[in-house]
Amino acid sequence: MLFNFILFTIFMNVNLKGHSFLTLKDFNAEETKHILWVSADLKNRISTGYVPLLQGKSSAMIFEKRSTRTRILSLSLCLFGFFLLGGHPCFLTPQDIHLGVNESTTDTARSEFTHIANTVHSSLEHLDKDASIPIINGVNLKVATPKVRLFQICFIYCSVLVTDTWVSMGQEEKKKRRLKDFHGYQITIVAAPDWTFLHCLPCKAEEVDNEVFYSPRSLVFTEAENRKWTFIGLMVCILTDYTPQIPKLKFKKNVGGKH
Repeated sequence: MLFNFILFTIFMNVNLKGHSFLTLKDFNAEETKHILWVSADLKNRISTGYVPLLQGKSSAMIFEKRSTRTRILSLSLCLFGFFLLGGHPCFLTPQDIHLGVNESTTDTARSEFTHIANTVHSSLEHLDKDASIPIINGVNLKVATPKVRLFQICFIYCSVLVTDTWVSMGQEEKKKRRLKDFHGYQITIVAAPDWTFLHCLPCKAEEVDNEVFYSPRSLVFTEAENRKWTFIGLMVCILTDYTPQIPKLKFKKNVGGKH
């Protein structure tokens, strides 16, 4: 009983202030749930008023590789999120600061000219070693797809179906081959009785039909909006001692097809 009480106390008092976010595996399940709880709370609070939780704080967004989509996404998430919370974001390129060239990465990290920093993973590891401020990385996701028979079985038993576009922007030369390779994998129906559909947008007929994409069980547009709120929640978690004002979220477990 004492052991269970200690675990309960630890999980009830999650505090991520000052933590870096280099990879999701550095956070346990309760810490991840806490970030989502804060995100949901802020989505509710900010929709009804100004919440200056990061007033007086600044963010250095360092991008070592120029990318139109990365920059636009960062502007909508990082800049907008920081502005909403009263903070000041700063977009930096290698030409602005010459990271690791005129000044060592260690010296840059110890300069403490901002309260939070974002850049690519290799430099993040060096920055995090010496910085006294939280460091945030993006996510590098790799997915291995099963063979056709197993893929069909997954459709029967899965409760959350997450898909991606077959041809991303900038890969137009691969479109013909991709359409041929993925032919027959269009999502037209989900056999599981309790399911949710997610997709990164936009909707393309060869990938998923309208019956699934626009189904009441599809959360594609909510998913797109919640990317912003999740990032905002993460920033608040690692920069403040904020406690959510809404009831703690309840997460549904799915083990062996039972909820």
